[in-house]
Amino acid sequence: MKKPWDTDALIVRFKDNRNPELATSMAAYMKHHFPFLGIQKPLRTTLMKEQLSAFLLPEKAQLKSIVQALYAMPEREYHYAAIELLEQAKKELTPGDLPFLRLLIESNSWWDTVDAIAPKLAGHIVLLDRTTTAPLLVEWAHAENLWTQRAAILHQLKFKQQTNTEMLGSIISLHAESREFFIQKSIGWALREYAKTDPIWVLDFVSTHTLQPLSKREALKHMKK
Repeated sequence: MKKPWDTDALIVRFKDNRNPELATSMAAYMKHHFPFLGIQKPLRTTLMKEQLSAFLLPEKAQLKSIVQALYAMPEREYHYAAIELLEQAKKELTPGDLPFLRLLIESNSWWDTVDAIAPKLAGHIVLLDRTTTAPLLVEWAHAENLWTQRAAILHQLKFKQQTNTEMLGSIISLHAESREFFIQKSIGWALREYAKTDPIWVLDFVSTHTLQPLSKREALKHMKK
């Protein structure tokens, strides 16, 4: 029988599997923005499965405080674990949780966590109620924080036929002249992904809008010559 959720048990589980040598290389890969325990994704996935098989998922009332506690830990693997917890409990998430996701996006910010939160969590919530969530995503697109901007650009990444092309186009147009590498890259990624669903729309958009060279190159990367 599963026990109630125990964050300390997860922390111990991760600490017992630290690898200082891998931690050094993983931190270097992330430009030394965060310290690491040295737990690569396959092992981290196994450890999370062990934790989830032994303990119940947190109740919705506890979930945010547990996620915040993990996000307050210095090592990056705990931030990944927090996002995994939210993914496991995403059926409990509602449009009212978007401001909380924005807090996470703007905390310990780098592409690895933002790119997990935006399409998998924010995107999931947006599809629940597009009318309610649209104004919030417009706010994200106009935010000063570049990671919130990136999240707005990428939130429809996996929507395929459900993509709101008017919103996609307007958010991209808002940042089309950005000099930020991570914004240019996200624009290209969003367009390249949607091209798998509607290449004609993407080709038309790219041909009728001025994009930074990196964005355009990424958007057309897999198009037939």
